[in-house]
Amino acid sequence: MKKFMDDNFLLQTETAINLYHNYAKNMPIFDYHCHLVPQEVAQDKSFENITQMWLYHDHYKWRAMRSFGIDEKYITGDASDYEKFYEFAKMMPYLIGNPIYHWSHLELQRFFNIEETLSEKTAKRIWNKCNAAIKKENLTAKKLIKMANVVYIGTTDDPIDELQYHKQISEDESFDCKVTPSFRPDKALKILM
Repeated sequence: MKKFMDDNFLLQTETAINLYHNYAKNMPIFDYHCHLVPQEVAQDKSFENITQMWLYHDHYKWRAMRSFGIDEKYITGDASDYEKFYEFAKMMPYLIGNPIYHWSHLELQRFFNIEETLSEKTAKRIWNKCNAAIKKENLTAKKLIKMANVVYIGTTDDPIDELQYHKQISEDESFDCKVTPSFRPDKALKILM
């Protein structure tokens, strides 16, 4: 039986396999539309758990959770980090075919060496494994960026942001990834609503 999301995931021809493994796999990543928080990058945030890393700022995951009918308490509310993760995990089997399903499982594999699928039944085990890896490997914001071979990030910033954290990042000579602001006028457009 073929392994779940193996090294040839989505590669259906020998040409695709050759191009990916021999040319594209180790290429640097240029992320022109990223929702990382510049302050967390500048301060090289240490995450306490997988919820802080995965769910605190990911509006795509929030939208999926809301569409699934999960109460806001478990998305941006005052539920515990484990409760938020558990609600996300409960929804995962229903996301098969959605990019969030694939992204999440690829992240579990590549950053945490977890091959099993996330669900209500596996939530506690995966929570514990991820949190142990975060602590043991000291998976900070900058370390994760380096592990993913990201060399450029365009963050989504408010037009009136003072950009102090971008300045701090650019002055860090030990960090090779270039992080620049992108114009994100969401708040300005909300005036019209």
